[in-house]
Amino acid sequence: MHRSIRSIPGRRPRTGVRAAGTLATAALLLPLLGAAPPGAAEDGSPTGLQGAFAAAAAEYRVPQSVLLGVSYLQSRWDAHDGAPSVTGGYGPMHLTDARTAIAGTVAHDHAEGDARGDDSRDPLRASRAVPLDNQLPLRLKTLPRAADLTGIPAERLRSDPAANVRGGAALLAAAQKRLGKPLSDTPADWYGAVAAFSGADDKATAATYANDVFAVIRDGERRTTDDGQKVALAADPAAKPQAAQLESMGLRRTDASETECPRTVSCEWIPAPYEEFGDGDYGNHDLADRPHDQSIDYIVIHDTEATWEQTLKLVQDPTYLAWHYSLRSTDGHIVQSIKAKDVGWHAGNWYVNAKSIGLEHEGFLAQPDSWYTEEMYRSSARLVRYLSKKYDIPLDRQHILGHDTVPGPTASTIPSMHTDPGPYWDWAHYFALMGKPFHPSAGPRGGAVTIRPDFASNRPEFTGCAKAGEPCAPHGSSAVRVYTAPSEDAPLVKDIGLRPGGQDSTIDVNDMASRVSTGQQYAVAERKGDWTAIWYLGQKAWFKNPRKQPTAVDARESVVTPKAGATEIPVYGRAYPEASAYPAGMTPQAVSPLPYKLLAGQRYVIGGRTTGEYFYSPTFDTSTHKVVKGEDVYYEIQFAHRVAYVRAADVQVVSSKVR
Repeated sequence: MHRSIRSIPGRRPRTGVRAAGTLATAALLLPLLGAAPPGAAEDGSPTGLQGAFAAAAAEYRVPQSVLLGVSYLQSRWDAHDGAPSVTGGYGPMHLTDARTAIAGTVAHDHAEGDARGDDSRDPLRASRAVPLDNQLPLRLKTLPRAADLTGIPAERLRSDPAANVRGGAALLAAAQKRLGKPLSDTPADWYGAVAAFSGADDKATAATYANDVFAVIRDGERRTTDDGQKVALAADPAAKPQAAQLESMGLRRTDASETECPRTVSCEWIPAPYEEFGDGDYGNHDLADRPHDQSIDYIVIHDTEATWEQTLKLVQDPTYLAWHYSLRSTDGHIVQSIKAKDVGWHAGNWYVNAKSIGLEHEGFLAQPDSWYTEEMYRSSARLVRYLSKKYDIPLDRQHILGHDTVPGPTASTIPSMHTDPGPYWDWAHYFALMGKPFHPSAGPRGGAVTIRPDFASNRPEFTGCAKAGEPCAPHGSSAVRVYTAPSEDAPLVKDIGLRPGGQDSTIDVNDMASRVSTGQQYAVAERKGDWTAIWYLGQKAWFKNPRKQPTAVDARESVVTPKAGATEIPVYGRAYPEASAYPAGMTPQAVSPLPYKLLAGQRYVIGGRTTGEYFYSPTFDTSTHKVVKGEDVYYEIQFAHRVAYVRAADVQVVSSKVR
């Protein structure tokens, strides 16, 4: 989220039995995929991971489509080389063993900034870390259960994809038996077992998860996994969910009456407290009247750097912080804690906080080779699409911000800004799920580019995941590194705001100085062979962009450049109004530039146009709160990895030229 969520800032220091089966039988159960389905041997029997699904389905008498559908919703059939997900899930079936994967997790995103980010109040301060919970819910320890059912050692279930699939099949079969259902060949008969596999303890989440699995079964899927295997699930339009099976499962009903969520997700209301606790101090958000008094322009994507249980404890702590929505990794369950009309303390920049909705995703930025479940991506994408439509927020990277793209509001705050959700969040897949994939919008050699590497094959080196200076495990990434010259031997671009002393940039997983990310757009400064230069932090920044395996696609976008006659113009981290806009008795907020300059001849892609605005709310008593609106106009630009603002009076708007 705003930093390691495991460090609590306060305002001030405060006192079975396996069924028989054979591989030959499994071959007969393989859905009809054509004469030579992916992963099939010459005799027609499936091999590799496809064969593992077929064999496990036959052994445990689980319909293969059900097994494939569940696995797709957990991992998209990826094995992740035996590394755990952010919630301690392993392998294609996401069998969870949080005791080994999460225990002792090192918190990342080390920034210590003020998550409220408002100069009118004392900054929030870091306090002690939150200890891990000793009691883990059943959804976080399915791997030991699978080991008991199959007799397969836990270590093999973690590292061997075929064994992992067998473990998942055993769990599904056991759930079916507990429900008193037959081991049927009909997928619809397994709806309750699929819901149980999610680990959800409430009816709405279990139903949403099972409905998603059956949607995958009905539509079919086909993809190449992270280890290069081709896996396919043939479409079965006849597979329909049978929600009535949930009635006998004893699942709790959640309170969704207060939530602002689409009907396609499971959503629960657990409110964050708005409480005063002495000496003029209060928490953990501000009451407001959005969008009536101020527009909601952004959605900020965070990860929690904490387990789900810790996350819910923290959002209910009045001395801590609050955000609008939390999303659970294992099953995509959503908790809303603040109304959209109110302002959460989550982004570290008060201007962004006052105009945004914050979404926290359960996870750890750099748990070595960390990964997020497909169900959480889907649930989050549905929520963002819903909020985007409701509040007229554009679905692009200039308005759907990672916390790591929120700018420091002032020069002094830049080093303390946060870095989640980090380089391993799959922005391309996320936007594709929202129906907004990143496509070229110009012909070859357009005047701007949209960053779009292939997530699976793009594996830049990072350090510092488990220990400072040590290499991180290779992993697909949305990040592309930028250099001072068209060579990987050239120095990395420096960020004078992040390191005022001029120190070199690094490849640490939390170092944002010299990288761009999927979906971000930049004006092209130059092209040379397999390299493209963009304007970035007031300088040329080069990234490798070979035609045969491009890391960006061409775009045509409006850009800003300094107005005629200006050699340089200032850049801002917030779009505050001019001093004359503030009423008598209210101290104007400084319109203080960042330590960067936008120089003559440079161009930066416009993300939006806005008028200066400031939400004054330094007290618990809301009667003094006021939205100050000025006349100064600003443009949001993609200035570096983070966005920034320039005054319209300082620039001119032009179209990007072909380069």
